[in-house]
Amino acid sequence: MIRGLSAVNYFVSDVPTAKKWYMELLGVVPHRESPDYVEFHIGASKHELALIDKKYECKNMPAAPSGAVVYWHTDDVEAFMEKLLTMGAKEHEPIRDFGGGYSTASVVDPFGNILGIMSNPQYHSLNPHPLVLLDFHENPMESVENG
Repeated sequence: MIRGLSAVNYFVSDVPTAKKWYMELLGVVPHRESPDYVEFHIGASKHELALIDKKYECKNMPAAPSGAVVYWHTDDVEAFMEKLLTMGAKEHEPIRDFGGGYSTASVVDPFGNILGIMSNPQYHSLNPHPLVLLDFHENPMESVENG
C-alpha cells in the first residue's frame, strides 16, 4: 500500500557541482552524503531529494528529459521560477495558472533532470508539520492551559 512520497532521485554526472547548485537553490545542507550520493530533506515534511551519480542510472533511460514530473510546493511559483532560471535551469513547462491559487511550472536543471514546482492553497492544511500533534479541542489553548 502506498503511504506517500518517499524520495525523488535525480541522476547527475557531477555530484559535487550538483550538490552546490541544490544547496544554493534549497537553502539547506545535505542530510547525508557520500562521493556518489547526496540526500536533502526538504520542508516541514522532510521529503527526500537525492542526487545520485549517473553511473547508477538505469541503462534504458531516454537521453532527453522525460517521464513523470514531481512537483515541489512553493508559496510563490513566479519568484521561484525566476530563481531557477537565474541559476541556469531551462524552462520545461511555462507557468500555468489554473485559478484558485493553483499554478505549476517546470524546468530542466543544469544536470538534465525535470524539476516541477507548484502552488497549492491546500498544501499547508494537507501537510502539517510531522512533529506537531494535532489537538481537536474547540479552543486550541484549552489543552495547554489544562495540562
